[in-house]
Amino acid sequence: MTSSELQTPPLDAARLLAERGDLEGAAAILAELAADPDEPDRAQAAVGLAVVLEQRGDVEAARAAARTALATGHPEFAAQAACHLAQGFEREGRAEQARAAWQAVLGVGTPAYLPLAHLALGRLAVRAQDPDEAVAEFRAAMEAGDEAIGAHAAQQLAELMMEHGEPGAAAEVLLDALEFAPAGEVPGLRVQLGIAHLELACAEFAESLEGGADPRTGALAIELLARTLPLRGRADDADRVWTYGLEHDDETLAAEVRLRYHRDA
Repeated sequence: MTSSELQTPPLDAARLLAERGDLEGAAAILAELAADPDEPDRAQAAVGLAVVLEQRGDVEAARAAARTALATGHPEFAAQAACHLAQGFEREGRAEQARAAWQAVLGVGTPAYLPLAHLALGRLAVRAQDPDEAVAEFRAAMEAGDEAIGAHAAQQLAELMMEHGEPGAAAEVLLDALEFAPAGEVPGLRVQLGIAHLELACAEFAESLEGGADPRTGALAIELLARTLPLRGRADDADRVWTYGLEHDDETLAAEVRLRYHRDA
């Protein structure tokens, strides 16, 4: 080690070694710092050690280092450590452990990390088939102050709402998100808003039929519904709608539907 390296602060020396590929040397320095309860940079060193150990493939030791950092309660590095743990558990499909780690991020309370934690908790709630928790977490992510993460949360919340037959609520969420979303997120939000409007249109066409429309209006509703459903990947439902109209007991309506069905033939 050169004289200039000897004068380099330990954290910087460890970083330089890691950048040069000497993970063992970096880990040795960081482990010594992380093991000292009186070391002022203990939390940062423990996070760095977790990263280096994971790069070396020592996952359990990396998690032990991350827990050391988390236990310090440091507003920055404890939050980073909890995120490190949570993301690792998610990659392994260990949902309960990931959820606990993301909750630990919330417990640290550092504002910069709250949006990511709420978004992840919402995603985990969807996988656990807990829509109420998912809605609450996605909304919290939207309100936590990070515009890009908030836009992603809005998209996932809107998708969840449409899956549960609430396209109107989904459209409202997306419109709210368009008020704050960064420019790069706007196109995706607008596409999803269009999808929500397609779902709303399908619901209105179906409601028109159920509401006792006259034969001409009913035939128009059947055609519009049958031609819109395939755009949502529901070709089988579209076939059933056509069949409903073509075989309807009201011959006037059925005749109108036949004209509409065959006009593109």
